Amino acid sequence: MADSKLTPELVNRLTWKIPNALALVGSRANEERNAMTTSWITQLSMEPVLIGIGVDNTAVTHRLITDGGSFTVNLWDSDDTRVFVKFSKPAVYADGKLNGWLVQEASTGAPVFVDAIAWIDCEVRQAFDFGTHTLFVGEIVDGAIRDDNVRSAAMSDTRMKYGGVKRH
Repeated sequence: MADSKLTPELVNRLTWKIPNALALVGSRANEERNAMTTSWITQLSMEPVLIGIGVDNTAVTHRLITDGGSFTVNLWDSDDTRVFVKFSKPAVYADGKLNGWLVQEASTGAPVFVDAIAWIDCEVRQAFDFGTHTLFVGEIVDGAIRDDNVRSAAMSDTRMKYGGVKRH
């Protein structure tokens, strides 16, 4: 194998090749609610069923998950990905909506999007700080499928990119 030069650009291109789900993570602490777009999500265990999400340590969502002890994962129709752009910055909560999208409370109190095709409600069991991001490990305590006939969105359904090396 030829020597490869591992440049930041190559690291970005390599990590962007990893297939990633795309979802909205809902969070709440006291009366403050937020949602953010995420592509760092995976199942970690079968007994108990644990879901892991990576959240930037400086994000509002990080603080709300830490303080509130729960999060939701809201899966979206792969043909309707425009919602993800709306949640790349902290959300505004008003009249039962986050950035204009209607939400309800999950059993943990974290927001669930009415238009999500499926949602998962998780209570945090562990958190691991890995530098720029924390891996929150949540146990599924509730969830529902609203539309079982569509494929949930993936990063490859958009022109969005996330991961690789930290941009300064």
